Formats: sequence, structure tokens, C-alpha cells
Amino acid sequence: MGMSLRTHKLLSTALFVSVSLGAAQTAPAQPAPAPAVAPKPATPATPAKPTAPTSAATSKVVSAAAISVNQALKGQFVSCPAALKVTHEAVCLYVKSPAASVRPVIKNSLGNLALGDWKMSGQASSLLVRESATGDVGGYVLLTSLGANESLVVLDAAKAKAMAAKPVTPAGVVKGQPYVLGSDLAGVVNVLDLGGGKYRLNVAGQTAITVTAGIKTAQRAGGNIELPMAPATDGKNLIFPVSALRSLGCTVTDAANGMTIACGSDSVGVRPIVF
Repeated sequence: MGMSLRTHKLLSTALFVSVSLGAAQTAPAQPAPAPAVAPKPATPATPAKPTAPTSAATSKVVSAAAISVNQALKGQFVSCPAALKVTHEAVCLYVKSPAASVRPVIKNSLGNLALGDWKMSGQASSLLVRESATGDVGGYVLLTSLGANESLVVLDAAKAKAMAAKPVTPAGVVKGQPYVLGSDLAGVVNVLDLGGGKYRLNVAGQTAITVTAGIKTAQRAGGNIELPMAPATDGKNLIFPVSALRSLGCTVTDAANGMTIACGSDSVGVRPIVF
């Protein structure tokens, strides 16, 4: 993914330079007759407020967060690299600053919309964003280092939990049992789609496990562990049984609007899916 991001950045920069140079190449001006009366100085135009490149599909959470973050970072909006596999609502921002210095600026710019703290994973880190000061999670920020003094900021909407109303039950799920989507675990569990129905799940400070849809046996550090129930997939999302979260070292407690999943010192509120 690093090579794709680098290529994208170079292409974006080249396009910016090309447009700037093209604007500078103007045709020679024809001599103009001297005006009879000196014109009044033009009134300076009011600078436009910075806005994020949005579409009808961009959520209000992503749009508002993108504006706040860009005002603080003074970056450049770019097209999101396809390798990131973000949703159509995502907004990407290129920043000429190291990730370490960008993280506190982003969190401060979001204020009480920022939920919890940054979650680190290699060269990337993520931060959850609320819909409102006391609302549910509505999006997230993904920060990736492009180099010593370059970063890519991705703001995307949290994937809708619409599967609860889905009429077709995915193969392998047990009716009446609670499940969560892999995207529901953002902030506490890092979920990586390996393809072929396999997923790697990692909690900070613990050894990752690899699970396969439809199979109770999971792999951890070269050995096998048995999950109480097999995970499933609808072809796009990991559908993970709540009862198997203990295998990741997480605890589950009931909450007013669903349940709270805590892994180490981190926690997230979710609404389970019952088929």
C-alpha cells in the first residue's frame, strides 16, 4: 500500500504543478488605451471558507470533520487511493507534516467529537469520530505516514449497521445468537481481510488470531484455538460471534443502546446483530 500511496501523491503533486504552470503561461497582452479617469481600487474579495470535496453521498460527519481537520492542518485534498478500500464517502487530505505531529492537531481540531485515543498499527493509526458530542460513532480518521515529513489523512464514515434488517441470513450463522460486524470493532480490534473468508484480528498488546468463516478453529502463533462459535461472512463483512470475543481477551457488558466491548483499556459501544 505504501507504493500506491507514494504514486498517488506524486501524481497529485505533478497535476498541481502542471495546472499552476499552465495558469502562469498567459498570452502577450495587447496595449490598452489610457483611461480618461483613474478607476477606483477594486474591493478585495472575501476569501472563501475551506470546504471538503463532498458529494451527495458524503455524510455530514465526514464533511464536518474534514473541514475542521483541514482548517487546523492546512493540507491539500486529494483523491483517495484505491488501495485503501474506503467507502465512497471518504475524504483524503495530504499533509506535509510527520504523522507524530499531525495526530494531536487532528484530535484537538475534532474536540469532543473525538472518541477515545489514537489506535496504532504499524505505520498507520486510527481515531473514532462521534456524530455529536454525546452521539454514537459516525466515522473515523485514518492517518498513514508517507515519509519522514509527509502524511495522508483519511476521513470516512463508519459502515452502516444495516445488516440487522437484512432479510437473507448469511450462511453459517446461528439464529438467535448475537453477532457484530468487523467494522463494529474499529478502535478496539484491528480486522484485516485476508481474502477467501479469512480474517486476522489483533488487539493491541496481544498475539493476533486468524479466523475463517464457517470454521470454529482459529490460528494463533502457530497453534490452534477453538472458538465457541464459528464466524461468518456475507462476502464483504466479517460477522463475528459476540461469544467469541473472549478469545481476543475482550469483555462484553450490556449497555442502554446495545453492549460495550472492552479490549484492554479501550472500549466501544455497538448494537449486536441477531439473525
